Amino acid sequence: MAERLYQHAQTIWDYHVLNQNLKSAYCIVVLGSNDVRVAERAAELFHLGLSPKILFSGRVGELTPNMFDCSEAEAFASIAMTLGVPQDAILIESLSTNTGENILFSQQLFDQERINPQSILLVQKPFMERRALATAQVYWADKDLQVTSPQFSFDNYPNEILSFPYIVNVMLGDLQRIDEYPALGYSVKQDIPSEVWHAYKELVALGFTGHLLKK
Repeated sequence: MAERLYQHAQTIWDYHVLNQNLKSAYCIVVLGSNDVRVAERAAELFHLGLSPKILFSGRVGELTPNMFDCSEAEAFASIAMTLGVPQDAILIESLSTNTGENILFSQQLFDQERINPQSILLVQKPFMERRALATAQVYWADKDLQVTSPQFSFDNYPNEILSFPYIVNVMLGDLQRIDEYPALGYSVKQDIPSEVWHAYKELVALGFTGHLLKK
């Protein structure tokens, strides 16, 4: 049972993680979350020269109540500055509470700053790569978009904050949203292979329903 559970979870993980080959972009846009390694990845990309600007986006989301004593964006920006990213390279959007708002409010900040980035590199958690990109493609259809995340395998990703059961629950919820949100105009439609759906149904049957949409 344990081995089959793990194999199904790995199948879902492999679907979510896109592993794109990255190129330079006008701006890095970091979607706030409960994983500070996302901020560390953004700082790494900055120092690699992939972009001269980082926009951190996020207030408090469904998964981060009481985690920080400030907004997700401010907490992530502080981490990046600790890692050597200069303050004048950072923009902060601290009002958004979900992925769609991350994109919409980031665009509003670009407008306020009179910035028109034609290329954007999104940074999120590994199992949020596909949904983050599919969401951004709705609102930024005219931009060259990429996505990346902290560079961890499924085996090595869980930590004291993000446990294996937690990750599986959220991955299933995100897969459900990838399937249902295009009909609502929230994201671009994605093909979901039959083996991914099979893994999803098996894991839901085992009780991993904590992040599914409430019907």
